[in-house]
Amino acid sequence: MEKMNKPTLYWSLLKFKDWNFHIASTTKSLVFIGSQYKPFEELVEWATKHFPGCPLVEDAEKLEPFVVEITQYLDGRRKTFTIPFKYVGTPFQLAVWRALCDIPYGQTKSYSDIANDINKPTAVRAVGAAIGANPILITVPCHRVIGKNDSLTGYRGGLEMKTWLLDLEKRVSLNIE
Repeated sequence: MEKMNKPTLYWSLLKFKDWNFHIASTTKSLVFIGSQYKPFEELVEWATKHFPGCPLVEDAEKLEPFVVEITQYLDGRRKTFTIPFKYVGTPFQLAVWRALCDIPYGQTKSYSDIANDINKPTAVRAVGAAIGANPILITVPCHRVIGKNDSLTGYRGGLEMKTWLLDLEKRVSLNIE
């Protein structure tokens, strides 16, 4: 029986100001951005589910291109990403995550807007679940999805992080420092 080669997942702890979150990639693509202040186990649990049996290797050098762009975004010096990232999810989740990437920088949409965007207008709860499962925070901008009445709703990275990201985009869009 031929043994399948399992990809190695490379990881690093990204530190930005007082934030810390784990990120992971394959040799080619970013696959995970963790929640701020969450332990390494958040990444381990996700990797075990989506990349079973794949080794996790700490390698800050391999993740440097991703760290550079994410840090530029967090510093307000980047609005779009050129780094490759790979979604790992169901076809429905992939459709939702692609729709998130179409939300312009500094703007927001509601869960029902996203459901309509993917031609599943009655699937608002499923859209919410897919957004909650987004493995690549920030670069797949689930923070741009808010409640219908403009309320801030759940966010895997925490509402403090969501609020900060939305405020950052608003300041940069308005050119306010």
